[in-house]
Amino acid sequence: MMQSLATALAAACLAFGTAARASETASQTESPPASGPPIVAPEVFTRVSEDPASFADLPAPRRFVTRHETVIRGQKLSYTATAGETYITNLAGEPIARFFAFSYVKDGRTDPSRPVMFVFNGGPGSASLWLHMGVVGPRRLLLDQEVNPSSTPPFGLVDNPHSPLDVADLVFIDPVGTGFSQAVGNARNADFFSVDADAESVARFIELWLSENGRWNSPKYLVGESYGSARAAVLTRTLMGGPLYTGVMRGITVDGVVLLGVVLGRPGGEQSGSDASAPDPRAGLDLPGLAATAWYHGRIDRAGRTVDQLHEEVSRFAATDYAEALFRQRQEGLSEEEKAGIAARLAAYTGIPAATWIENDLRISTQTFLKTLLADQGMEAGAYDSRYTLPLAGSGGDPVADDPAMGRYVPGFVAAFHEMLRNDLEVSMPVPYNAITWADLNFAWRWDRVGVPQVGSFGEELAIAMRRNPSLRVLVASGYYDMVTTAASAEEAVRRFRLPADRVTVRNYESGHMLYLGDTAEGFADDIRALIEGGR
Repeated sequence: MMQSLATALAAACLAFGTAARASETASQTESPPASGPPIVAPEVFTRVSEDPASFADLPAPRRFVTRHETVIRGQKLSYTATAGETYITNLAGEPIARFFAFSYVKDGRTDPSRPVMFVFNGGPGSASLWLHMGVVGPRRLLLDQEVNPSSTPPFGLVDNPHSPLDVADLVFIDPVGTGFSQAVGNARNADFFSVDADAESVARFIELWLSENGRWNSPKYLVGESYGSARAAVLTRTLMGGPLYTGVMRGITVDGVVLLGVVLGRPGGEQSGSDASAPDPRAGLDLPGLAATAWYHGRIDRAGRTVDQLHEEVSRFAATDYAEALFRQRQEGLSEEEKAGIAARLAAYTGIPAATWIENDLRISTQTFLKTLLADQGMEAGAYDSRYTLPLAGSGGDPVADDPAMGRYVPGFVAAFHEMLRNDLEVSMPVPYNAITWADLNFAWRWDRVGVPQVGSFGEELAIAMRRNPSLRVLVASGYYDMVTTAASAEEAVRRFRLPADRVTVRNYESGHMLYLGDTAEGFADDIRALIEGGR
């Protein structure tokens, strides 16, 4: 089957969620105990401190409160921003972490029916600044151009006319080890670096936020990007709770979930568990993205097709003729004529010569494709957004810092966020803000599950939540030019996990992994509004 870029770069546990498709080695799990009661909560929440002094003198949570006005969709809106810490505790009531979050609440008497949206990014070592500054927050980064922008300052910071703050209050969450959020007391940051400990800690923060702000009767929405989409799927179960998972009954249901850069497969690789006795429709899930990239850069005959039409056409070919060809090639082999016919179609879709496809047994990795497509121009296309380019020569080989997309837009996001942090929100903290952490977080992430079947996938978690809650609706959002978590993979996951079609909306945008870059922010924000307003 075609090797995906996410798998090829798994050793780096890429910034926004490709760690969820890491190698099989990364997902090795321990066997459950042969006897005794099931373990239902991560150990950090059950461990009791033997030294009360470890948390007795914790300082009061820092809070920075400011008031603002903005205009969204032509209407003036006043809101209060609260940036600050919240302590979460273990089952014994001992503080174990301080979450730093950013809340934006519309001024005036709070209508209990006004929705609240909890937002986070992925990694799993990423803070929330990307969605914060890219599309959801009331202030937004302004680049000199949204495709191939300058990576040097000055960068712009403007009011965001597309923010969904007009229809929902917003809470941006930085999990432990990201942003300013840190473990305290008897806990260590590493205690939270697993699927279930991460979800449990975020659930505890949400529970406290609802109580502190009197919002238990508010409609609740989760927005997660990349690994954040996996976190959102798990959270739908964690927020409910139960005796066999978390060991605590919270009873918090969610009205809607927004998934971007979707990661719903098994930890350890999308392809694990496929049936080797039949063609695998997942074998060519990268192919529609390759075709869209070739279409964008003018390397194929567009033949009057839009990128949407091309995506649909290539998706059908990938799931049928191409999947069948790869299966037969593996089983008994293809004739030279058959191989040439498939290679010709692959060349017409991707701009890579048929001879190259034949030489590589009809398989070309996404990473190779991105370095090959524009090689005659001396350029490489980006993995996170294949519209972006940088010279092939001189790359340091870093899968993120040297990626043509991440290398260009990250500096602007980080700089604009710090500008807003200081001048708008008046936040002063004694430590740096961790935008993305690999060293002791992504690289140390534990994929083994606690209290749930080890073979479970994130998509199954979401399916369970939708069965429990017949009102839960989901927006699945992808970018055609996202070569890390592809649009075709997201569509296939919705089908594979049999998510209720009448409650799932699938939207693809002419953008990349950060699908709100490139004149798509307004359309995406309107799709969020439609999800919220459809639930009223």
